[in-house]
Amino acid sequence: MAAASTSMAATAALLPPRTPAAVVRAASLSSLPYLPPRSSSPSAKLFTASQRFDSLRIKASSSDESPASLDANEVFTDLKEKWDGVENKSTVILYGGGATVAVWLSSVVVGAINSVPLLPKIMELVGLGYTGWFVYRYLLFKSSRKELAEDIESIKKKITGTE
Repeated sequence: MAAASTSMAATAALLPPRTPAAVVRAASLSSLPYLPPRSSSPSAKLFTASQRFDSLRIKASSSDESPASLDANEVFTDLKEKWDGVENKSTVILYGGGATVAVWLSSVVVGAINSVPLLPKIMELVGLGYTGWFVYRYLLFKSSRKELAEDIESIKKKITGTE
């Protein structure tokens, strides 16, 4: 009996002291957000699933009077009129094809850059540096913002041919 009590005392000395369950529970739940207690009223339990979704039903409809409605024939006739109004159709086709090739080529270049292990991070740094320079050069001061607006207007006029 004395040997048993000695081994229990030795075991008790090696184990950490016990803490009450309430303290352990409060310590483990302290990092969780507060949630209000669940309602246990009988009226909350009487709703069925279909009654809960009745308030969420939405009916989608359209009317012929809405200005956003488009007629496919109207869109095609408008496009046909604009295409017939174009004087130099070969130039438009050439520019459209060139734009398509440019988008495809840029997609290929970006894919190749992404496959190189360190290059995407370097390109991000270059982009961040250029963005910082642009903000400093054109957006930070009022006079440089006016200069940027004037440059944009002159480019618009060159593109539209009004200059």
